Amino acid sequence: MSFSDLGLSDHIVTSTTAVGYSMPTEIQHKTIPAAIAGQDILGCAPTGTGKTAAFVLPILHNLRRMCAEQKRAGTPRALILAPTRELSQQIESAARSYSIGCGLRTVSVYGGVNIVRQLNELRRGVDILVATPGRLLDHVKRESINLSRIEVLVLDEADRMYDMGFIHDVRKIVSYLPPQRQTLLFSATMSREIRSLVGEIQNKPHQVNIGDPYSPVDTVEQRFYLAPTKTKNELLLHIVRTERPETMLVFSRTKHGADKIMRFLQRAGVKSAVIHSNRSQSQRQHALEGFKRRRYRILVATDIAARGIDVDKISHVVNFDTPVFAEDYIHRVGRTGRAQEHGVALTFVSHDEEKFKRRIEKLVGKRFPLKEYPDFSHPATQVPVSADSRPYARTKKAATGRPRRTGGGVSRERRAWTGQTGSR
Repeated sequence: MSFSDLGLSDHIVTSTTAVGYSMPTEIQHKTIPAAIAGQDILGCAPTGTGKTAAFVLPILHNLRRMCAEQKRAGTPRALILAPTRELSQQIESAARSYSIGCGLRTVSVYGGVNIVRQLNELRRGVDILVATPGRLLDHVKRESINLSRIEVLVLDEADRMYDMGFIHDVRKIVSYLPPQRQTLLFSATMSREIRSLVGEIQNKPHQVNIGDPYSPVDTVEQRFYLAPTKTKNELLLHIVRTERPETMLVFSRTKHGADKIMRFLQRAGVKSAVIHSNRSQSQRQHALEGFKRRRYRILVATDIAARGIDVDKISHVVNFDTPVFAEDYIHRVGRTGRAQEHGVALTFVSHDEEKFKRRIEKLVGKRFPLKEYPDFSHPATQVPVSADSRPYARTKKAATGRPRRTGGGVSRERRAWTGQTGSR
């Protein structure tokens, strides 16, 4: 099946081909026809399956078909909400690439940057607005954005919106929108809280489920290595020198830890960069762009960046610290093994982190042998290696793999990362 078979206009099909798409992914061919027809969409799919094009392309098709009326300053017709500024930027970039020559204008607004430039962009008119919740509400309060003409709403990474405490803001934003609209919601996982939100904002949605939301794609090779905390730096460097990854994304649990890893790698002569909420917007963009262009072989990121990094052909993902929350493991390793390419996900597990490993195993329904890395010596005691890969019986508790989180609070780290202020 080709993109033209999905009902997209010839102009948009040409644009998708120009940016490198030849055939639609599974979520695209299951979503786009229903979205073009105006149905609400509820999409549950792992990271790296092509969700962005699945909602951007039908929006462009439908708005272009009805774009005779003149643009109004700060009055968009489509609204795409994203949890982080990096993801907002990437969606904006994709929309602009697909819409070249369509006469549609995309603008993104997010925190952490001077609002004046965004105000100037909005005054020039906007068809598609990509926004983080907090900054969007700032603009609504300033009356620089009018949401009364929204025809389609997209919530991307809805589960992360909940985890980051933005659901209250999302509900407030929805209250400003026309009740007669199309709503598309995409999430890597589908918790009880997200299903409750679906019941509030969607009308008999067309449901699309791709793969197991609690399991990384089959193209990802998952390995778990015993690594006492004091030897993790040396193990990481050993792997870099042994496996010679083309690109590697390393996740640290803390900002301080991420900085230490980056400095250690640089002292060892490995080109690397770091991205977390204490870095300025320009520093983060420089690091991400350098990683994309292969100026840096390794990018170190805090866990909060897991959803905000969208880079093709990442060969290795390293969980330097075992994720505390099992769902974060799924989001992290989803950065590799995309588009049917082979990817490697390595998780370092100290003795204190073995309980987190068990949470991951319960979530994905599989046991992972805990080994020592070949030809690497450290003072840790060898743990028994089990080849048992029998599935766990998933319980209700294991379906989330994490302690219960509330959707109302936003930590300082999360506010800084997304540019939110106060309760945003």
